[in-house]
Amino acid sequence: MVELVEAIAKSLVDNPDAVEVKEIEGRQTTVIELKVSPDDMGKVIGKQGRIAKALRTVVKAAATKADKKVVVEIVQ
Repeated sequence: MVELVEAIAKSLVDNPDAVEVKEIEGRQTTVIELKVSPDDMGKVIGKQGRIAKALRTVVKAAATKADKKVVVEIVQ
């Protein structure tokens, strides 16, 4: 999942070297934290959060196929 989020995020931003993805394993849920440069934050979130929602949908679909629960958080 981390590789998927990282690949999508790097294709969206102007500064792909600043993309950081961290996976935090929990008992029932895995949290994936996505951190990008402050200048690229709008590109990852999108208008009215549409890109962020689409990213979460894709990851949720992949996680469902792997029988896991994954949450994507975009952090500053």
